[in-house]
Amino acid sequence: MSEEPKVRNISDLARIAGVSAGTVSRALADSGLVNEKTRAMIKALAREHDFRPNIMARNLRIQKTGAIGVVIPLGHDTGQHISDPFFITMLGLLADALTERGYDLMLSRVIPTDEDWLDRFTDSGRVDGIIVIGQSDQAAALDKVAMRYRPLVVWGGHQKGQVHCSVGSDNVAGGDLATTHLIERGCRRIAFFGDPTARELKQRLAGCRAALSRAGLGDDPRVCPVHLAAGIDDASISQFLADEQQRPDGIVAASDVIAMTTLRALSEMGIAVPADIKVIGYDNLPIAEHTVPRLSTVKQDLTTGANNLVELLMRRIAGEDTGSVVMPPELVVRTST
Repeated sequence: MSEEPKVRNISDLARIAGVSAGTVSRALADSGLVNEKTRAMIKALAREHDFRPNIMARNLRIQKTGAIGVVIPLGHDTGQHISDPFFITMLGLLADALTERGYDLMLSRVIPTDEDWLDRFTDSGRVDGIIVIGQSDQAAALDKVAMRYRPLVVWGGHQKGQVHCSVGSDNVAGGDLATTHLIERGCRRIAFFGDPTARELKQRLAGCRAALSRAGLGDDPRVCPVHLAAGIDDASISQFLADEQQRPDGIVAASDVIAMTTLRALSEMGIAVPADIKVIGYDNLPIAEHTVPRLSTVKQDLTTGANNLVELLMRRIAGEDTGSVVMPPELVVRTST
């Protein structure tokens, strides 16, 4: 009794099926160029012989990797980690959106040491496109690469004249919303907590200044340049708040993570929120519902943002030149104000 032939490749399967290797390849890819009966027969033979096509080899032939690079550059805030609540939330949303489109996600956290850090990703041949989460202080590097590399989309703040395609909230409007809310709650000595080296935070500070100026409270709030990384600036915050003469009665935190660090520092100092100092964050992360007190914040719709990032990237992979998306922010009032 002869041994059943082993199917090692598409050519072997084609020989058993009595068709060409090209027909097998198209049938396994569900191509409409092969009639339904033949497709079903070839797939049944593939299952019978436990044959799975070499996806990597196929990708090499069609010059696709099936992977999208997601890069987090930490140029201005090297202490921040992927475990940060903002990154975890955004990565989960991106992973869902990408896998629904059949892509794998390749994640890299980068501390830029030279201006070519992004070129190494785009030229590696390992991904079909790149999503960058946050501009940090790397807007110039992003623009440089965007001039020659089309499938690149960035989460961050939009600025007139930028080259790279970005998705993000209107940070100036968001900073204005937060500050106006504190003013309406009776605050007159408002401070901004966050390092404005990063574009998004700089824009939020600009919105804070605009609201103060409009209310006749000047346009130069005290700034405590705390980092985005949770917990590392507790001492700086406590020191900033130690002088009772200079102590603010309202704090615009440039992120929910900064706001949560601030709430903890205030609690340890015996300063009541919102009775003594009102605090508002930015992002509306899920954890903002569970702080004590519950955090008022400015919502940027991360679900819509992640979907926009992936949709724009798919269009750019297909060769389309897309514009940036700026989403309106929304005030979410809870008990910290």
